[in-house]
Amino acid sequence: MPVMGVVALFVFLLLRLTPGDPAAILAGDNATPEQLERIRTSLGLNEPIYIQFYTWIAKLLHGDLGVSLISNKPILEMIVPRLEPSISVALATIILSILVAVPLGVIAAWKHGTWIDRFVMGLSVLGFSVPVFVIGYVLIQIFAIDLRWVPVQGFKSISAGFGPFFQRLILPTCTLSFIYVALIARMTRASMLDVLGEDYVRTARAKGIGETGVLLRHALRNAAVPVITVIGSGFALLISGVVVTESVFNLPGIGRLTVDAVLARDYPVIQAMILLTSGIYVAVNLLIDLAYTLLDPRIRY
Repeated sequence: MPVMGVVALFVFLLLRLTPGDPAAILAGDNATPEQLERIRTSLGLNEPIYIQFYTWIAKLLHGDLGVSLISNKPILEMIVPRLEPSISVALATIILSILVAVPLGVIAAWKHGTWIDRFVMGLSVLGFSVPVFVIGYVLIQIFAIDLRWVPVQGFKSISAGFGPFFQRLILPTCTLSFIYVALIARMTRASMLDVLGEDYVRTARAKGIGETGVLLRHALRNAAVPVITVIGSGFALLISGVVVTESVFNLPGIGRLTVDAVLARDYPVIQAMILLTSGIYVAVNLLIDLAYTLLDPRIRY
């Protein structure tokens, strides 16, 4: 709560403390006096700043994020339809990344120094090096245009049927997973290498426990704390909006809404998106901290 309070105060003061007339900054150089007055009235800029803050925070606590200056729609109504595409892609990407990256990281650490380890790390370097839009366009060219297995762009709600929903989710999920597999695999490998040299791992092997049991029960669980941190942070980043991917695949997600608001100088929408993104990060970090206690009994709060 204190973190969100500081974020809310910063978001509120971001425009008010800017040198010059805030209404003129939002409306641009060619705005008419009527447009400037409409913006001042909409944002309450004619009131003293403490009254502005009290009014704004009271509305915020009641779920009122304001009204868009461009579309004149309630911001909450603009955000809700865009949550499904962003959350769907984020969940699918994280699930696919975990299923692929964690086994790769464990195998790379187990076979440290062999060609398997070098191959996995080579894929990780490739995943970090290639821009996401390049991966997206290559996948579109191969699977959508040449093979015609999936649609090129767009998004279908799951209410329209699981088949159309899943088809339009495949390419953006694979595009983003290419990057997150690289990140999670590298972190898993590094964490596993630290754990595999510990005394309790050697003791487990000396007791005759099989290599699979040593890797999964003794090593991976103790190496999971930094891996969970990376997974959680990646999930928060994905939900808050991967703008390039949403642009490439024409996904009407939160990232596209944020960019459109910035380009249009729609300050109330920008305010709402900063608060939403901050809230997601705070909630995910809280869940990560709680997960630490389940993975490592030595951690207590």
